[in-house]
Amino acid sequence: MSIYLLAAIANFITYGPASGSDIEWLTKQRSHVPVSLGDRLEELALLDHQMDPDGASFNSLLAPMLRPRYVTSAAHTEVRQHIVSTLESLGWAVDGNRTFEMRTPRGPMDFTNVIATHDPSAPRRLVLACHYDSIYGRDTFIGATDSAVPCAMLLHLATLMTERYLDPIKGRSELTLQLLFLDGEEAIVHWTDTDSIYGARHLASELERTVYQRAGDTVITELQRMDLFVLLDLLGTQSPTIYNYPYCADAEFRQLAAVERRLKKLRLLDGAPRMFKVRKSWSSPVGIEDDHLPFMHRGVKILHVIPVPFPAVWHEDSDDASVIHRPSVTSLGRSLRVWVAEYLQLAALLDDPAKDAVREEL
Repeated sequence: MSIYLLAAIANFITYGPASGSDIEWLTKQRSHVPVSLGDRLEELALLDHQMDPDGASFNSLLAPMLRPRYVTSAAHTEVRQHIVSTLESLGWAVDGNRTFEMRTPRGPMDFTNVIATHDPSAPRRLVLACHYDSIYGRDTFIGATDSAVPCAMLLHLATLMTERYLDPIKGRSELTLQLLFLDGEEAIVHWTDTDSIYGARHLASELERTVYQRAGDTVITELQRMDLFVLLDLLGTQSPTIYNYPYCADAEFRQLAAVERRLKKLRLLDGAPRMFKVRKSWSSPVGIEDDHLPFMHRGVKILHVIPVPFPAVWHEDSDDASVIHRPSVTSLGRSLRVWVAEYLQLAALLDDPAKDAVREEL
């Protein structure tokens, strides 16, 4: 990915589908409100402590990815198989063979995205995404933050939440969790609009062309099933600072920041400072080139969980296991897990007494 400054935002993007107001789930998607976990908050935040007290599970998910895994390499295939087998073992519907060919500066190359959906029958998706490839041809670059740790965080979230929290609501909600592991984020030669984010560009285009539902003259595409596209990148170092970037969904970011504040107040995030920072204005709006762009340009709401400034080890061979700060990773995982649970309205679906929507002042 790359970062740049914009003098102005050239286009105003209207988020969400522009048609289909007579389709009930689509109407609910537009007015969605998270539900507080209430008495379940501490239990869910501390799932890692309860189910993975020594971090062995997280380590087992991360270790196979801590190696060069660039497109066309054997390790790239093995890492993809690790992702697929992990999620299949949890009972998720996994499409790990979405291979496609795209032109690159080195000629045609095959790329493969992995799409894992907890409940394929649900019409709506909360999407969490990351990329699993590393810099092409760099046999000395591991890319712990870029993006082995984000991939492991998503697998760990699924491992902790599936049996206890997600499986009991399967078939009872119109909203489900979907994980995307995108291929070809890194440039093959030099980052350009056409030499980067291959998997994201292909998938966004494919989903936009694929019809999911028709209602009279209204056509709903697979892309419109996405409530929100949450992209994790460059995570794992100590004390990252993550902002509400101008192109991100502001309400959802503020909800995530509020979750972090609640957990800090309860002393459930000891060992790491606050990471999510709300800025009221930007004198020079920040733009970051990453896998979210093809989805954002098609009207999908975006939440970009990426630090600014980038980690000092960005694209350096020193981006390896030694830079991973476990307290920061644990805190991020807890905040994200609680935020996901509240977005999915788990408390209401699990018949928790606390069914009122979150109304905390953000």
